[in-house]
Amino acid sequence: MAFVGAVAGALPQALVPAPVRWVIFGVAALIVLAREVGVLRFRIPQNARLVPERVQHLGEWGALQFGFEMGTGMRTYSPSALPHLALLAVVLVVPFPTAFALAAGFAVGRFMMPLLSNAWSDDGGWSDLWARAEPVVRPALALTCVAALTVATLHA
Repeated sequence: MAFVGAVAGALPQALVPAPVRWVIFGVAALIVLAREVGVLRFRIPQNARLVPERVQHLGEWGALQFGFEMGTGMRTYSPSALPHLALLAVVLVVPFPTAFALAAGFAVGRFMMPLLSNAWSDDGGWSDLWARAEPVVRPALALTCVAALTVATLHA
């Protein structure tokens, strides 16, 4: 997805002046931050379906399909607009090589949630912990994401 976004972003990055692209990205970042802290409420584009259980019976190809669909967001629930902001950054302001570093960071973040959930307990304790921590963690993650995107782009 980073490659597709970076290729698609080549056109606006070549034709639209940098200050205009940065203003568009900045406005989007403020809107996403407002959504993540609960000031704004709006639905985000998502394919709100889980990967069907039958893919696990497809052997190695099932694992590949599962990983592709979940990793790209083609078939998943998305509680946050941060992945959309990351894609917008790749299209508007992130230099081509930096898009792959951004994708690696996204992959690590995507990997951490199920890893932590599975490592915590089998009794649903992780969900309770997350529900208590989310009001603080969600805005902190949003601010961290926007800051990291900005720093990565400015220093690329």
